Amino acid sequence: MSEFRVKAISNLHAEFSVPGDKSMSHRAAILGGLSNGTCTIRNFLPSEDCINTLNAMRALGATYEILDSLEGYGPVNLRIHGQSMRLSQAAAPIDCGNAGTGMRLLAGLLAGQTFSTELFGDASLSSRPMGRVTIPLGQMGATIETRGEKPGCAPLFIHAAKLQAITYEMPMASAQVKSAVLLAGMFAEGKTTVIQPAETRDHTERMLASFHVSTRHEGNAISIYGGQIPQSCDFTVPGDISSAAFWLVAAAALPGSRLLIKDVGLNPTRTAILKVLSRMGAHMSEIVHHSAGEPIGNIEIHGAALKGTTILIEEVPNLIDEIPVIAVAAALAQGRTIIRNAKELRVKETDRITTVVEGLRAMGAHVDEFEDGMEIEGGQPLHGATIDSCGDHRIAMAFAIAGLFAKGETVIKNTECVNTSYPGFSHHLNAIRHERSSPADFTLPTTAHA
Repeated sequence: MSEFRVKAISNLHAEFSVPGDKSMSHRAAILGGLSNGTCTIRNFLPSEDCINTLNAMRALGATYEILDSLEGYGPVNLRIHGQSMRLSQAAAPIDCGNAGTGMRLLAGLLAGQTFSTELFGDASLSSRPMGRVTIPLGQMGATIETRGEKPGCAPLFIHAAKLQAITYEMPMASAQVKSAVLLAGMFAEGKTTVIQPAETRDHTERMLASFHVSTRHEGNAISIYGGQIPQSCDFTVPGDISSAAFWLVAAAALPGSRLLIKDVGLNPTRTAILKVLSRMGAHMSEIVHHSAGEPIGNIEIHGAALKGTTILIEEVPNLIDEIPVIAVAAALAQGRTIIRNAKELRVKETDRITTVVEGLRAMGAHVDEFEDGMEIEGGQPLHGATIDSCGDHRIAMAFAIAGLFAKGETVIKNTECVNTSYPGFSHHLNAIRHERSSPADFTLPTTAHA
């Protein structure tokens, strides 16, 4: 069993890049595999989740070659050989591991195939609701059995089906649901439309455009016509701002600190974390230096005394992955922070409302728990504690950041899960813990394969 042991730091001055964006890496593997030729994908995230999606596409006929690999993890630069929308039946059930994004997007992709496929995952993924995608896909004509121990949960058995286009009004804001329906729409006849109740991550729409697949936007409605074949292209995945968020909080909460995160994704549907930290008093600037498809740039942040804030209802859908570490920032800030309208957190890898509340209380913070969120009265000194991540990568990383500000030693148990989204986190944590500033101390080792 791996663990992090963390003590308080007094200094944070660093410049580095975080690994590739998880959401985009999933989508690059899928669209590259559907394309009409060879695609070179650079800065792919070699996390367990994304590699499971990459291998799922290989099982469906879209092979790949590794050009460069992050040592001990997997490919960062690769070539994918697309199958021009003509996938093959997998020889065995497909393992999605812990990847909720992978399973939901693959369900959309597979709903309209001429063959049947089974998708399964680990115990955590098998407890997460899949009805949010199986219901709209069923309306399109898909036949999907949920064979899990819990109703509506994986494994999913997806039968061969011919899909029809629909207009689907989502009951909740979810980029995964939107993307699953749009992917299914590529295999349906006519125009499929998804209407979202609030703006969600738009990586799928942007990446479809990069692969020359046409979509139409009217307000919160996105439409796609079936029968289009993605055109092969090369794609560079930006650094993941959800991974950068842990270090942004660490720097923001430490007066006198300076942190530069380079080549990170600055998609407006992902930068709510910057607005929240700015409201809390952090000093930061962002500079976009590349804007074709996905905006990419640098974030510079200087630490200051933080103050509490209220997370706005419209911010929650695009902040859901960052809320655990925002809660840590709230505990380190002066005053009250209110996080509500976030009930979705209860059906993530863990019940993230309860795990965050219990972890912060164990470290001395004052926190009230609600069905849809929490209220944190910040400013109480934190002390070291032993925290069980419960197999949730974002909980493990959030409390590693809390440990950088706590008196004594903080021990985070069960940290293997961090590899599902941030291979190399422990390397970066070690450099921060030892207050290093040389870029070489933050460089993740890669090996060439071609």
